Amino acid sequence: DAKHKNIEHVVILSGDHLYRMNYMEFVKKHIDTNADVTVSCVPMDDSRASDYGLMKIDGTGRIIHFAEKPKGPSLEAMQVDTTLLGLSHSDAMKYPYIASMGVYVFRTDVLLQLLKSKYPTCNDFGSEIIPSAVREYNVQAYLFNDYWEDIGTIKFFFDANLALTEERPKFEFYDPKTPFFTSARFLPPTKVDKCRIVDSIISHGCFLRECSIQHSIVGIRSRLETGVELQDTMMMGADYYLTESEISSLLAEGKVPIGVGQNTKIRTCIIDKNAKIGKNVVIANKDGVEEADRPSEGFYIRSGVTVVLKNATIKDGLII
Repeated sequence: DAKHKNIEHVVILSGDHLYRMNYMEFVKKHIDTNADVTVSCVPMDDSRASDYGLMKIDGTGRIIHFAEKPKGPSLEAMQVDTTLLGLSHSDAMKYPYIASMGVYVFRTDVLLQLLKSKYPTCNDFGSEIIPSAVREYNVQAYLFNDYWEDIGTIKFFFDANLALTEERPKFEFYDPKTPFFTSARFLPPTKVDKCRIVDSIISHGCFLRECSIQHSIVGIRSRLETGVELQDTMMMGADYYLTESEISSLLAEGKVPIGVGQNTKIRTCIIDKNAKIGKNVVIANKDGVEEADRPSEGFYIRSGVTVVLKNATIKDGLII
């Protein structure tokens, strides 16, 4: 329409990644190379290459082949000389693949051609639009050689969050030059009573009573009672508080209030919002189960990580 007729380039981002990028440098590379499409990419090693869309490039950085999550011989065929994108020879040996970040710059007219005229039935950029565009257009690769993590699976999401608790994390939210902002909630400070907290992140508005928290994240409004042990756990918190009288009333009726009850032990777990976990519960997955579906009991297991569902109730004494 008239309001947007002078837009020459469109940046398309993905919502399930963790990284910090100056998009103007990305757009500048796109313009300087006279590209129709530019794909931001990261160097990738053998262990995870098959999880991503991979690219092959020529000596100018132009993408000449794109393969979505190749396996076996198809994966080996996607190895490239990543020194072409500025990596040192030693790093190029470690990272022989170029993986798409799912972040793109399109010339507006090219984007409209691809979506409206050439491939109107396509629904996905990574597996459909980009592989097709490579055959007909000048599609360039832009190297992003910094921290980037896909958090689109339970395991990656879990690992990336807990990595933030390390003393010197690979990704840092506290950069004053490029700050991250979140919704202002105006919650009171967290109250801590005789707790042991090691390598952890505690959000606002929590009540922690004589509990142990190690290598874990505790989300807003969380309540951990006496004797609770959290290890390698991400607790996402609660959307609202219960009053002390409401908690007492629920306990008197044999029900479970929001939070984690007395003497409960939890490890390698994601606890979604508003979960009600009773007393004397053990969530440890000692048998090393990789996948399980128990929605009626309030949890799933994905890649060995126990996930307590949003608003779920885990009854007193349950052992997972």
